[in-house]
Amino acid sequence: MAKKEVYKVEKLTEGKKNLINGLLQEYDIQDASDIQDALKDLLGGTIQEMLESEMDNHLGYNKYKRSSDVDNYRNGTKSKRVRSKYGELDIDVPQDRRSSFEPQIVPKRQKDISQIDDKIISMYAKGMSTRQISETIEDIYGFDVSEGMVSDITDKLLPEIENWQNRPLASVYPIIFIDAVHFSVRDDGIIRKLAAYVVLGINEDGRKEVLTIEVGENESSKYWLSVLNSLKNRGVQDIIILCADGLSGIKEAIAAAFPQTEYQRCIVHQVRNTLKYVANKDMKAFAKDLKTIYTAPDEKTALKQLDAVTHKWDEKYPTAMNRWKDNWDVISPIFKFSSDVRVAFYTTNSIESLNSSYRRLNRQRSVFPSSQALLKALYLATFEATKKWTMPIRNWGKVYGELSIMFQGRLG
Repeated sequence: MAKKEVYKVEKLTEGKKNLINGLLQEYDIQDASDIQDALKDLLGGTIQEMLESEMDNHLGYNKYKRSSDVDNYRNGTKSKRVRSKYGELDIDVPQDRRSSFEPQIVPKRQKDISQIDDKIISMYAKGMSTRQISETIEDIYGFDVSEGMVSDITDKLLPEIENWQNRPLASVYPIIFIDAVHFSVRDDGIIRKLAAYVVLGINEDGRKEVLTIEVGENESSKYWLSVLNSLKNRGVQDIIILCADGLSGIKEAIAAAFPQTEYQRCIVHQVRNTLKYVANKDMKAFAKDLKTIYTAPDEKTALKQLDAVTHKWDEKYPTAMNRWKDNWDVISPIFKFSSDVRVAFYTTNSIESLNSSYRRLNRQRSVFPSSQALLKALYLATFEATKKWTMPIRNWGKVYGELSIMFQGRLG
């Protein structure tokens, strides 16, 4: 979780003191609203000066000189009202006789100058690096935005991320998924692989909700217990089913934090791990055989299929099915439920579309400059992806009804 950065007010220099005293006298500042008005006026004045400087550069001489070598010159001003984050401003845009002046700070036909920050953040959300954003802004708007400025703008997100990571949660989540996506991050000049662990909940209305994103390195029962305890501290009292891959220590952490929770091993990951070392020519047949296990009508039939599949492939792939036997206690909970309910939780399909958004970040950037930069990009990508989450998951009424009967008294 991002550590909240506190701005430290540096000791004022004599120059800064004189400037502040001048502002206090100039604007008769009495309260915070007066400061806001002063900033608005200063912004307008700054833009006005920049426009005058642009015209000087365009003509080749300043406002109070006239060159006999050219036939273009200033031709008054044109009033323009623009919107800023401090409110509306009236500015006077310099004009030239040839009408060839193209201002860059406030381009022609642009009346909103408050969107640059938003556009930078939007590009960051799509996984663009600070360098790519800087180059794009220059290409589109014709003025330079430094990489440092881009970082400063996106750093404004850090308090927002911290608030989001600590927001109150529902007391009960019928289903929670935990999955990981890996990224390369630079740390003290060394590139390391870090995992972004996404905790996705299905609430009682059947809607998907990202509860938190944790950027970590070492999985352990202690680590997962801290993650689960943070959910408890934010108001989560009960989780009915938690679906995850074989994360180190997750089983023990669940037992400690939420002892009533059913831990379900993700079948998709289980199948992928089994087929990882299977030859391409055998993969389709092997996958079809594995399906007879996890789609079996009951656990007894599933165990028979497990033995049959193991016997069939044991000679060619002697260790392939070991994980199924070793993890059977966390694979077998699916057989308590109907096929419709199984589909809702025994895979991480609900989280895969979100992960695809995160993987696009990997395609945009081979290496993130810091774990903080990664967290900012993940946060923004999450909000981009979740805009589409407007409906409950498929067959939620049936799923919720069955869970309510199976776990009576734990759902509202």
